[in-house]
Amino acid sequence: MQLFGIWAILGRMDMTFAELGLNEQILAGVEDLGFTTPTPVQAQAIPEVLRGRDIVASAQTGTGKTAAFALPTLQLIAGSEPETVGKKHVPAPHALVVTPTRELAQQIEKVVSVVCGRTGQHAVIVMGGTKFDRQIKDLQAGCDLLVATPGRLLDLMEHNNVSLARVQIMVLDEADRMLDMGFWPSVRKILAALPERRQTLLFSATIPPSIKSTVDAMLHDPAVVEIARIGETAETVEEHLCPVTQGQKTSLLEALLTSLAPERALVFCRTKRRVDDVCKTLRRANFKVEEMHADRPQKAREKALERFRAAKVQVLVATDVMSRGIDVSGIDAVINYDVPMDPEDYVHRIGRTGRAGHDGQAFTFVAPDEISQLREVEYFTKKLVPVWDLEGFDYDASRIVPNPDRSTSKPVRTMFRGSRAGGRGPAGGRFGRHM
Repeated sequence: MQLFGIWAILGRMDMTFAELGLNEQILAGVEDLGFTTPTPVQAQAIPEVLRGRDIVASAQTGTGKTAAFALPTLQLIAGSEPETVGKKHVPAPHALVVTPTRELAQQIEKVVSVVCGRTGQHAVIVMGGTKFDRQIKDLQAGCDLLVATPGRLLDLMEHNNVSLARVQIMVLDEADRMLDMGFWPSVRKILAALPERRQTLLFSATIPPSIKSTVDAMLHDPAVVEIARIGETAETVEEHLCPVTQGQKTSLLEALLTSLAPERALVFCRTKRRVDDVCKTLRRANFKVEEMHADRPQKAREKALERFRAAKVQVLVATDVMSRGIDVSGIDAVINYDVPMDPEDYVHRIGRTGRAGHDGQAFTFVAPDEISQLREVEYFTKKLVPVWDLEGFDYDASRIVPNPDRSTSKPVRTMFRGSRAGGRGPAGGRFGRHM
């Protein structure tokens, strides 16, 4: 595999999209999008895609991965008229983008629809939570590029409403999630319906070693674009570790939001029920808050996201449906109410703030029963999250405060020290009980 790194383009901050090999129509779309200078992942990936190479691209969130695959894909399939196959004239797109969530599908739509306005191509978005018949009509009207969530795409395929027989380019967005055990059965069915000869592009914030064998089997001699090492978090995000007991998490959250007074804060919880409970508590405390999780109707999710973007809602409480690829500018703080079970989700979550060069803050609440998950995060990111205490908050003495000398590779049992009445810890906190 050919490896491209960020060092290849240092010193070329004046690079233009025209230098990447994009044609005039695509460049006009780029201008309409308001893009001026390509980001590192765009500068490295676009020329390789245009050369017909398979791609494995990993870059931190907020670095322009959508345009990195959408722009060259639309250029490569330009001139190919929308096709149908079989006697029933089933729509057959030339390019397919598969993405895990409805919100990501809508975000991709915002980019491709602008560019298609210049190229005259037709992009169709299909996803759950929206009317099936309307999406069938959109497909039948002509489809060059199809953007789909896996479940809805399989439904359309099973009912013979779309064919993947003419796909020249297939993109897996958020590839690490698409290739994990949860999505893999659906992705495998989709891959089986694609032509064997195709160009395959994998884009994600992280490409962990756990999916390497799957990636190798899917791609042919891919170019690897790695802007950030696996697990690296953005330098623009200031990270804080908040040791607390489970019983004090909600009161700490209220006190933290009151202290920060953010215009927009994104709170992540592990479960849908947890999201609903936290929202109810914050509403009682007079915070303007909305919830986001998979059980909410699609229109309610769209409305919540729009209200959050417009700062009509101060706090959005969500499951990891919001952690990947959702482009909301101006998020002042991300608060991990629960430590994520998957350390990769930590990188995705805190990547919602500190975007486009702006500074952001991330706070992670860690209770005694979440120590092992915290250690997985610190091992994955290869750095310690600094302990931080909210001034004036009366912490329960039974919380556990990390040893500042802990290693990013030592086992959990050597990570903490102290006793219930122990000495002063980092940021003025007290060390909790032994593990």
